[in-house]
Amino acid sequence: MTQGTAGRLEERHDRYIELIKQFTIMNDIFMRNVLKEKACTEFILQIITENIGLRIVEQVLQMDYANLHGRAARLDCVALDTANKVYNLEIQQENEGALPKRPRYHASLLDANILEPGTEFQNLPCTTVIFITKNDVLGGGLPIYHISRTVREVEADFGDELDIIYVNGSNRDDTELGRLIHDLNCREAKDMYSKVLAARVHMLKETKEGVEIMCEELQELYDEGVKEGEVLKAKRSALLLSKKGAALSDIAEVLEVGIDIV
Repeated sequence: MTQGTAGRLEERHDRYIELIKQFTIMNDIFMRNVLKEKACTEFILQIITENIGLRIVEQVLQMDYANLHGRAARLDCVALDTANKVYNLEIQQENEGALPKRPRYHASLLDANILEPGTEFQNLPCTTVIFITKNDVLGGGLPIYHISRTVREVEADFGDELDIIYVNGSNRDDTELGRLIHDLNCREAKDMYSKVLAARVHMLKETKEGVEIMCEELQELYDEGVKEGEVLKAKRSALLLSKKGAALSDIAEVLEVGIDIV
């Protein structure tokens, strides 16, 4: 490694540390690492659902849920509790990422991936899709919104056991929910109400082990970006060479990739 390369790596590492100081749980990459501590997911769900007895038995973070005939989606957190209820917890900074049809689609992907072939439809679990948004996306001035399907003519619950919850991330009321939102937007553990969330944030931001975990995550993102940039550059070069009449084999040789890639 040259001295110049070492210097750039050190400089990048210093930038990562400054970034980590600014992170809150509302930041996607930091949220993912906070929720790796299952107790943090459990606490957030307990407050939002007002069910202090809720216990998580299993969770999956940042997993791609497939759609063989359409668009897949990467869900932030999917958790299963002891009552066999499924929760999809999403944190959204931008309004466009939390429009009403987004949770509808998330629910459909969960259903399609949960129900095994040959299983009866009534075996679908109760599902709750939760969007914590930076702003009041639904615009009603409320701290939380509960959405479920009803039969309009008789004003009765439809009974499909799908609930959607929007949590207004601008709420700072002096309530358990307001204090949770405060904590999700805190940069420093010492300013947080929840001991569970504060302990995890302290570990990731103020211990050597935690900071290195976060730096490695940021480096992986950087490497992915570089790789995507290289692929895009190669695609443009291949297209340009093709327009100039170059044979596929020649393009493959120039770009140092297989002809099937070209």
